[in-house]
Amino acid sequence: MERPLLILIVMCCYLYSCKLVLSGQAIESPRYKVVHSESDFELRQYRESSWMSALVRETNSFEKATKDGFHRLYQYIHGANLNTSDITMTAPVLTSIVPSVHGPAEYYVRLYLPAKYERTPPQPSSDLNLHFDKWRSHCIAVRKFTGFAKDDHFHKEFETLVNSLNKHLNGKPAILEYKSSYAIAQYNASYHLSGRLNEVWMDLSGFTSDC
Repeated sequence: MERPLLILIVMCCYLYSCKLVLSGQAIESPRYKVVHSESDFELRQYRESSWMSALVRETNSFEKATKDGFHRLYQYIHGANLNTSDITMTAPVLTSIVPSVHGPAEYYVRLYLPAKYERTPPQPSSDLNLHFDKWRSHCIAVRKFTGFAKDDHFHKEFETLVNSLNKHLNGKPAILEYKSSYAIAQYNASYHLSGRLNEVWMDLSGFTSDC
C-alpha cells in the first residue's frame, strides 16, 4: 500500500508544479525592459540570467522534446541535485530549437534559475544530463501568440516573426543572430484552454541604440 500512495503523492506534486510553471504563477521570471514595440512584435533587453538546460535529441517533435526535457528539469528542482535542494519554480518553460541539415533538430529545454542560485546553482544529478547556462545581457525579438504550441504550427509563428522583422529592418543595419535558431516560451498550464500566451524568441542586435 505504501508504494501506490508514494506514487500518487509524487504525481500530485508533479502536476501542481507544472501548474505553477505554466500558469504564470511562478515567483520569478527573467528580467527585461521593452526597448521597442510594434503591433506584431516587441524588442526586449534582458538582463544577465542563469538557466538550467536539458538537451533533447533524436526526435522531430517539439512537443515530445519539451515534455522530456521538462521532466528532467522537474526532477532537478525537486531534489535531484547534489544538495538535495528544492528550487523555486519559475516561468516560462523555454524550448530552443536548433535545426540540423543532417537529421532531427536539437532542442534545449530550459528553466530560469532564481536569483539566489544565479552564480552557484546546486549541481544536478549526473543521470539527468543537465547543463548550467549563463546568459549575458542581450536583446530578443518577441512575437506573442495564443492557443497551444503544437508541432503542426509553432514553426509558422517563427516565420511570421522573421517576416515582421525583415519588414521593419528595411534600411537598418540590425543583425538577426543565429537566423535559423529560435525559442518557444510557454506560460500556461495544459488545462488552460482559453486566453493562452506563448512567445517566439529570437536574438537580435543593432536595431536600436540599446540593442
